[in-house]
Amino acid sequence: QVQLVESGGGLVQTGGSLRLSCAASGSIFSINAMGWYRQAPGKQREFVADITSGGSPHYADSVKGRFTISRDIAKNTVYLQMNSLKPEDTAVFYCAATITRIYWGQGTQVTVSS
Repeated sequence: QVQLVESGGGLVQTGGSLRLSCAASGSIFSINAMGWYRQAPGKQREFVADITSGGSPHYADSVKGRFTISRDIAKNTVYLQMNSLKPEDTAVFYCAATITRIYWGQGTQVTVSS
């Protein structure tokens, strides 16, 4: 079992920045990858970025060059630095940890105003 607690969402203007945090607890040594997904109103949840246990990051094409995923192993925390935010980035962002299945956080709202 893994528990995930997100923080850092909020309201920002177009072009602004936010940093999301996700702290993991529980069976953290079994985690293969941690990352972020998002779900906009009326849309399916989509992959944003993840980082493997070996430290390799992956990004959706829509956020490459704007978002950066990183981790602090000592704090069992993953971060998502989001720059140059656009209104289309507005969504609930969910932290995810993959072991034999995906564990989800509760979600944090990100709203980008135009």
